[in-house]
Amino acid sequence: MSRPTTVVDGRSTRWDDHRAARRAELVHAARKAVHRIGPGASMDEIAAEAGTSKSIVYRYFEDKAGLRLAVSAHVVATMHDALREAAQAAPTPLAALRAMVRVYLEMIEHSPNVYWFVTRTAIGGNGPGTDAVPVGPEPGEALGAYLDSVIELVADPFARAVGVPAATAAAWAAGAVGFVRGAGEWWLAHQGPDRQTRDDLAEHVTQWLWNGPVGVLHNDENLGSRGMHESRQEIR
Repeated sequence: MSRPTTVVDGRSTRWDDHRAARRAELVHAARKAVHRIGPGASMDEIAAEAGTSKSIVYRYFEDKAGLRLAVSAHVVATMHDALREAAQAAPTPLAALRAMVRVYLEMIEHSPNVYWFVTRTAIGGNGPGTDAVPVGPEPGEALGAYLDSVIELVADPFARAVGVPAATAAAWAAGAVGFVRGAGEWWLAHQGPDRQTRDDLAEHVTQWLWNGPVGVLHNDENLGSRGMHESRQEIR
């Protein structure tokens, strides 16, 4: 006996494609609204950015938490791809680390509002009509997904440079990712005339991670500005 053939409903497939495309459009609009207005952008403001109504947005996302998670997933994927490309294009393990630090700082500086929305926004309530309130970081959500996704990327150049086991490299990378995040967020929040440039911070963070802050600072004092320049040239 021949097995029955499964018939694919073309209308269902077209609807799925349409729904996926519409969700992507709404995520893009939400990101634009947050970039322009801030992490506390309301669902009405996001809907206006998309040229639609709030009820339509809720047709594609159960609540604001669902929309936020979709935006977060998009941001995380974008950052992960940019970091991977930067690392792969670098000629040495040290250059790969520097490139990833620089890309991270570039991305958070480009849109601080989106970064804070993804990493430091709590969702009040579960149903339609609830809005986001900026608060402290939430472990295990979008930020946790981002950190987990890049640990392997950061571990690779370290493991290649010093030849340690994968678990040791991963432990170092986990600490490095947290260090970069902390330094980057501090820098992002502290504006002023004496603020370091992005490139200077990227270089300092890279050296601290690679050589250790105590050794680097001690060498800076002994070598002076000329020695600092030479040491930078050596590790490039």
